[in-house]
Order: sequence, then C-alpha cells, then structure tokens
Amino acid sequence: MADDPDLEGAYALNSPEAVQRLYADWAATYDNGFASTHGYQLHDHVAEAFHAAEGSGPVLDIGAGTGLVAEALSARGISGIDGTDISAEMLAVARAKGVYAHLFQSDILAGLPTPDNHYSGAVSAGTFTLGHVGPQALNEVLRVTKPGGPIVISVNTQHWEAAGFEAFLDSHRNRIRHIQMRQVPIYGPGAEHEHAADKALIVTLRPS
Repeated sequence: MADDPDLEGAYALNSPEAVQRLYADWAATYDNGFASTHGYQLHDHVAEAFHAAEGSGPVLDIGAGTGLVAEALSARGISGIDGTDISAEMLAVARAKGVYAHLFQSDILAGLPTPDNHYSGAVSAGTFTLGHVGPQALNEVLRVTKPGGPIVISVNTQHWEAAGFEAFLDSHRNRIRHIQMRQVPIYGPGAEHEHAADKALIVTLRPS
C-alpha cells in the first residue's frame, strides 16, 4: 500500500481487509485531500435523487465513510440518518460531524446487524464501485428497507458492466419495482486527474 492512499489504490482493492487498511489510512485526509481537491460530487447526486424520490428517515447510509452523503441529506432537510461502514476510522470522522442518529461498523457482504424492513429508505455513494462491493450486496439493502421505500445508490459505470448489475436486477424483479437510472459525472468540471471523466449511474429503486 502506498504511503498516501488514492483512487488507484481504492480501485485495486480485492478484499474487505484491504478496504479496511486503505480507509484507516485515508480517513483523516479524505474530505480535504480527496473529495474537495478532486471535485467529488457523487454524494450530492445521491442525496438529490433521494430527496426527489420523496425519501425520508429513518434512512440508512451504506458505506457512510466520512459522512458526505449525510451532510448532503441534512442540507435538504432529511433527518433520522443512520450510517454504517467497514472502516472504524472513517466512522470516527463522520461521528464528529454530528449528522447521524446512529453509526455502526459492519461489512455489508457479511450481513448487517439490522432487522428486516427497518428503514424507510437507504442511500449509498461510492460503495458500489471498482474494488468494493458488487450487486449481491443489494440483497441486504433490500432486506433492511421497507417495501416501497426508496433506495438510491451510485454505481461506477465500469463496475456496472463488469460486475453484472443489470443481470442481478433482472433476476430480482419480484423483489424490486420502479427502477430508474441516470448517468452523472463523478467529479466536477474543474477536476484534473486520470479519472476526472469517470461516470456513475444513480440507481433509484423500491423494494416490492
């Protein structure tokens, strides 16, 4: 692992343990050293889509990281936000912002310590991407969200194709309704780095 975590290192991750190591090192500088510097804006796209879907709390932020999505939700008047992440260090940064009702560490691939149909909605920005989690993690998101509650996630477009998200959604039509998708830039117009032109899909769906 490089001394300074970066996007290339994140995209190259291949295990939950590697994810934890990288984000433990990245937590303190993630907001200012990455998000602001690179013009990262997925959290705003996700929050805006959740707001447009008339989402409300209690809402679960999956892969909460340092709390960027929760800040964007709060700015739109949405409260009752819980968050979970595999990185305790990232959650510590999020906790200090005071925008979450509850935070807990978990690995979504191993299952969430959450009852069925517990949340009125769910959001996730930057978790369904290269080196992180694939479409199978949506099983847990669907499980913990109430029927009809909006789920809004971002999926890196390269990851969407490589990991088989479309096939997963097609095979789970009995559990999912009202799927909407739109493509957005991950970074703002002033970004100048190798991945500045990368795109993501903002996917909105509702459990049946």
